[in-house]
Amino acid sequence: MSKKQEIISFKVEEDLAEVIKQLPNRSQFIRQALLAALDSTCPLCQGTGQITQAQKPHLNEFLKHHSLQQCDSCEAVFFACDEHHEEEVQTHVSGSPG
Repeated sequence: MSKKQEIISFKVEEDLAEVIKQLPNRSQFIRQALLAALDSTCPLCQGTGQITQAQKPHLNEFLKHHSLQQCDSCEAVFFACDEHHEEEVQTHVSGSPG
């Protein structure tokens, strides 16, 4: 039994349309591109690139114990938990200091 498919259309600039028309299986390419984009969407902003005013205090609280760092190997930027906070979490989880 196959899943029911739905057609969704959207507008693109003329030059992008020309490139897409050259793809051997454009529907499959677009589906895969959308799934890949959705899979790597920021969980906080959900792909909008902005956080809401309601999210801001939560993020500020999170940032009290975390910092943005850059990986020495791949140069990816990531959140790192501060050492002091890690000790607090470990104490809370285990019931005794690390």
